[in-house]
Amino acid sequence: MRDPYEVLGVDRKASAGEIKNAYRRLAKKLHPDANKNDPKAATRFAELNAAHELLSDENKRKAFDRGEIDAEGKPRFQGFEGFGGGRPGGGFTGFGPDANFETFNFGPEGFTRTTRRGRGGGFGGFEDILKEAFGQTGRGARAGARSNFEPNDVGVGTDVHAALTVTLPDAARGVTERLRLPTGKDVDVKIPAGITNGQQIRLKGQGMPGQTGTGDVLITVSIAPHPVFTLEGADIRLDLPVTLYEAVLGAKVRVPTLDRAVEITIPPWTSSGRTFRLKGKGFPAKSGRGDLFATVRIVLPDSSDSELEALMKKWQSGKPYDPRKNM
Repeated sequence: MRDPYEVLGVDRKASAGEIKNAYRRLAKKLHPDANKNDPKAATRFAELNAAHELLSDENKRKAFDRGEIDAEGKPRFQGFEGFGGGRPGGGFTGFGPDANFETFNFGPEGFTRTTRRGRGGGFGGFEDILKEAFGQTGRGARAGARSNFEPNDVGVGTDVHAALTVTLPDAARGVTERLRLPTGKDVDVKIPAGITNGQQIRLKGQGMPGQTGTGDVLITVSIAPHPVFTLEGADIRLDLPVTLYEAVLGAKVRVPTLDRAVEITIPPWTSSGRTFRLKGKGFPAKSGRGDLFATVRIVLPDSSDSELEALMKKWQSGKPYDPRKNM
């Protein structure tokens, strides 16, 4: 993956707020739903989410800046402390106070070590270094003057990034979606109930194969905008249209929720903007299910009505009132 700072288009000294703003701006631009005719849109969006995930985490960002992890969050191989410059033929020389002068060479028979006294010195046994560096997978990690390992022993698989968009109701109740990866492979993705926007799902061992294993699939899940509901944390908000006579006289009206519609009572003389709270009808979260907030919006008829207009003129002249007097 590219440098996350480059992906987000921010300076390496950018603040957390600047990183967040850059992500929001690019997320709208690169979202697969806004680029349906671009086959690479999902890959770019997944790269954007991965970059934001790394840089928005303070500890991961510091580790990346120090060179301890790469752009995918994987530890970098730092090399062996104490190694000097390379010798012709692939050899390395280690130096240290009051120790042996040791030379290591790599040839057809593997790594070999020779030792002689000198003003310089070596470091711990090369077998120990191999064990630490390669997790004891080298064939020659046992004690001895010669250590051998297969080049294939240090290969790793490659992670595959993908993006998936689900509806708000599906994100709330959980669903299984079939997704085609950038590699052309189809996988079934189980979306857990209550997944959040931008959350990643890892499918272990389903990425690109390497010499010692297979990488993972990292799927960034986005929740598509809903035509009625607006998600705010675990709460859901919606505008509830009511007629003029329902607002004046009161009525029982049906309110949609993520599960099924429920009926609430609109009291007489309800003004537009009044909000009703439905406990436990919001989005599921670790802290419990959120609430649903329905805000009344008074809607006039689609076409003009002479009787209503005459009534309003009579009301205006006989019973005027100013709803903006306190503004």
